[in-house]
Amino acid sequence: METDEAMRVLPFQLQFDKPVASQIKIAEWNPEKDLLAMATEDSKILLHRFNWQRLWTISPGKSVTSLCWRPDGKAIAVGLEDGTITLHDVENGKLLRSLKSHTVAVVCLNWEEDAQPSKNDFGNIPTYEDRTSRFFPPAPRIPQMPGLVSGDTGFTDDSEDSFRELANSSHQRFSILCSGDKDGSICFNIFGIFPIGKINIHKFHVAIPNVDEQGTCHLLNASIYKVALSKDLFHLTVLCSGQLSQEELGGHGMHGLHCLVLDTSIFSKRKDELYQVALQASNIEDLTEVIRESLTVMCKQWTDATHTFREKFDSLSTLIVDNGLDSSPQEEFLSLLGGARTSPPIHQFLANSLGEAGVKRVSKAVCGAGKELQLIVLNHLQPAAEIIGFRMGELRGLSRWRARFHGIGLDEKLINNATENSGMFLVQVERFMRVLSSVVQQFSNFFNWLLKCIKLLMQEPSDQLPRYNSELVVIFLKFLYDQDPVRQLLEPSEIDHDVDVDLETMQRVRDLVNFGGFSDCNYLRRTLLKEFQLLESSFKEAFLMPFTTISTKILCEDFLPLFPLPSSPTSVFIPMSVSYYKGISQPHQASDHDFIDYVSFQVPNEPFSDIANCIGILRGFMHDMSGIKKGYTSLEAVLLSVPSGYHCVDLSLYKEGQIVLLLNEACTSSDSGEACMMIVRTSDLPFVSVSRSPYLDHWELHQLKDSVFYLQMGNAKVRIIPHSVVAPLAVSASRGVASVYATRKRALVYILEEDEDEVSDTE
Repeated sequence: METDEAMRVLPFQLQFDKPVASQIKIAEWNPEKDLLAMATEDSKILLHRFNWQRLWTISPGKSVTSLCWRPDGKAIAVGLEDGTITLHDVENGKLLRSLKSHTVAVVCLNWEEDAQPSKNDFGNIPTYEDRTSRFFPPAPRIPQMPGLVSGDTGFTDDSEDSFRELANSSHQRFSILCSGDKDGSICFNIFGIFPIGKINIHKFHVAIPNVDEQGTCHLLNASIYKVALSKDLFHLTVLCSGQLSQEELGGHGMHGLHCLVLDTSIFSKRKDELYQVALQASNIEDLTEVIRESLTVMCKQWTDATHTFREKFDSLSTLIVDNGLDSSPQEEFLSLLGGARTSPPIHQFLANSLGEAGVKRVSKAVCGAGKELQLIVLNHLQPAAEIIGFRMGELRGLSRWRARFHGIGLDEKLINNATENSGMFLVQVERFMRVLSSVVQQFSNFFNWLLKCIKLLMQEPSDQLPRYNSELVVIFLKFLYDQDPVRQLLEPSEIDHDVDVDLETMQRVRDLVNFGGFSDCNYLRRTLLKEFQLLESSFKEAFLMPFTTISTKILCEDFLPLFPLPSSPTSVFIPMSVSYYKGISQPHQASDHDFIDYVSFQVPNEPFSDIANCIGILRGFMHDMSGIKKGYTSLEAVLLSVPSGYHCVDLSLYKEGQIVLLLNEACTSSDSGEACMMIVRTSDLPFVSVSRSPYLDHWELHQLKDSVFYLQMGNAKVRIIPHSVVAPLAVSASRGVASVYATRKRALVYILEEDEDEVSDTE
């Protein structure tokens, strides 16, 4: 009879075994809900509930290279092969934001929010109130271009509510989205939407013990595999490959897999300041998008309307030329207005070519478009510009607080320039509204007069027609018939000339400059679109300074070679994992760090034939450099020997100090054999301290060959799977769920039981 100990296995309870249409290559569990996001080999993203109910499927159009959930589980970040990062709503997969921080494939993503609320000098938790809601109605949404018809005022879509809720960073805790690409660049985005830094690991500086000057290291052909930001935001652990070159100490190190620790403490130490700047900047970016789309819709609407007008009235010029007359349409209309006899071309045009119905159609198109433009300005463009002005005013006040905000790159001069440009843009908006209102009134008066003329020519009563003003008809024919001041103010002309401004007005602007107002005398000569382009450019320049400043403060704190790789690396998948867990502070360990880093990786069989088929686990690496300087080390490591006859397919850390291994039986055919899942507690592992040398390329795995921990199938917590499997292994630490994927395109989802002593039969 078998003993209970012999029968003891880890109770991975099989939840379901479902077929999938295409092989899954990436999988991530939602941190807050029982939702599994998967990327397939045919470039689709699937979202399933725990019961395998599919919520949505989206196709980004490009190959998906990485996935990562926002910490609150309400949005998911998707890395694409062209370097784009897209954010999608968890409810429906709707695209919320698209970032182009990289130029090559984004191979890894990590989104971490601040785990500890900061306190000010008085011990209170500082809070920042977004005051725009006290002075302004809700921020305007983007007007919708498709489906608009003349007179339609439905510019908004209720589906935009999800965008506003998720894009509003004031409802989020401070968080950082880290992204790494295959060329060695790492980008940082606050809330996932505001770029706040970028570094490249091809060339980095690291403090080398026993060396006076800071060492300069190069990683040739660097490529990033994993990035993991600590939960206190102090450190970023990076797993990368490359050829190590160390100038100060001479020579070249191995080409292999390396582990770096970057000092990102500025995100934690200055998170309150960064939070305020990112809140304002990300909302300003949202509002500039509203203005950009508003201008696009306005240009389209007015261009279509004026095209309708020209299409009808340009035929009059042709009639005049065909009849051998030397007059112009304006002169013919003025003659008709003055009571002279109607010339044949005018009579033919009004009675036959245009007609009463034609005048009404053109009037509806032009005047209707003018009203729609006014609504867009009043409901979208102007409110957005006003809120931008308010937010820039707050940023201007912050920029003067040099002690707190100058250190993160909030430059007072650049903010002042952007604030002035936002004020100029508001002036241009008000000016545009006055011109638009006048032009629409002139068009309406002209069309009313034409209708009355047509009625008289047809000998029909015209008492029911609206009244018209003869003086306004003359002004329209002299100044507006051939010109389009609305379009001239709305967009740059083909020859890109300045807007005409009378000398008296320009002198008033110069007096305003001398009095201390705007410093730019020529802003009235620019169109609305040009003014917006200058405004947007000044925003980019102002917010590039915090981006540049933070980038220079993210430095390499420690570096550790792990194992060599072929000089011409192939696309071989290396199982690896980086996580941070709360742990008991070790001796000599800094007390302000409550999190221990765990780095796990599959050790290649070559060139380590004496420790083949092993898994390496490091912990405490992020504290190690400070320890070396003080004469001790906190770095610990252990080698796990995979059971004979199996090899590691994937691995993932699960909860506090547990590691889940996905093992395949070593066999010649990928579809034959069996697999298993195994869970190992790190507290049961014989970690040993690892000695470090002042030289970066000294530590080797051979130090651990005498203390290898051999995993045994008989007494380990194991779940047997009756067929071979492939990566990924997705583990939800908060829900106790694991999922694996079979080579025959089947998804297996298991529940990881909490009770260690529970016994379950193997399959």
